[in-house]
Amino acid sequence: MKESVKENFFNFDFNDQGIQGRTVLIAGATGGLGSASAALLAKDGARVVAGYRGNVERAEALKQHIQTHYAADVHLVKGDLADPEVRRRYVECADAIGEGIYGLICFTGDPARVKFAEAEDSDLQDSMEANYIAPILLAREAAAAMKRRQISGSIVLISTMQAVGVFESSVNYAGPKVALIHAGRIIARELGGPEGIRVNVVAPGVNRAGMALASIESGKYDFYLEEGIIPRFGRPEDVAKVVRLLMEPDNYITGEVITVDGGLTLRR
Repeated sequence: MKESVKENFFNFDFNDQGIQGRTVLIAGATGGLGSASAALLAKDGARVVAGYRGNVERAEALKQHIQTHYAADVHLVKGDLADPEVRRRYVECADAIGEGIYGLICFTGDPARVKFAEAEDSDLQDSMEANYIAPILLAREAAAAMKRRQISGSIVLISTMQAVGVFESSVNYAGPKVALIHAGRIIARELGGPEGIRVNVVAPGVNRAGMALASIESGKYDFYLEEGIIPRFGRPEDVAKVVRLLMEPDNYITGEVITVDGGLTLRR
C-alpha cells in the first residue's frame, strides 16, 4: 500500500463540535434522572434551562449545586406542562438565551401506580396527558423554535423499560410511554433530512432515583440481583451519559430507542 493511501485511509476526524455554549431545555430537571443530566450538560458547558413543576426548594438547590461545582449558570422555569401556556413559556425562556434553543430533554411524566384492574377513566386520561400528550406537544414547540432559527438540534424523550418489555400491572403507565416511543420515531422522520433535527427516546430501567429508589431500598427488586438478571441497579449517571451522547451536535443517531436497563428486559 502506498504511503499516501495509508494516510488517507487513516484520516479520521474525531473532533466533535461540543455542547459548550448551546442552550438545552430540560423539562423535569429537578428529578433524580433529570438533575444528573442537567449537571453533566452544565459540566460540559451547556446553558441549562431547568424546567420543574412545583418544588422550588429543590430547583434552587439544583441551581446552587451546578453553580458551585461547575461554575455554570442555570435558568429556572416553573410550571405544569399540561398547560399550553407553560409549554410555550418553557421554550420561549430557552430560546431567548444565547443563540436560541438547541436541545430538549423531556423527563416529565407520572409513574401512574394505579393498577389497570382498579383504574378509573380519569386515571388513564391523566396518565396519557402526563406521559404522552404534554411531552409530545413540548417537543413540537421546541422543534418549531429550532426550525425558525435553522438550528439542527436534538430532542430526547424519556420513556421506560416498561414500554419495551411486558411488565405486569403496567398498562396505565406503559401504554402512554409506548405511544411516546412511536410518536418520537414519527417526529424524527418528519424533522430529519435537510433540517437535521434529531429525535431519540431513552428507556431507563430500575434506577436509584425517584420512586424506584424507595422500592430498591425496601428490597422489592433484590431478586433481579440474586437471580443474576442485572449486575447492579441503575444510577442516574447511566441515563445522563446516554442523554449527553444524543445531545452531541455531530451525533449521527435519530429515530432510535436506547434502553438503559443493564439488560433487565433481555433476561427477566
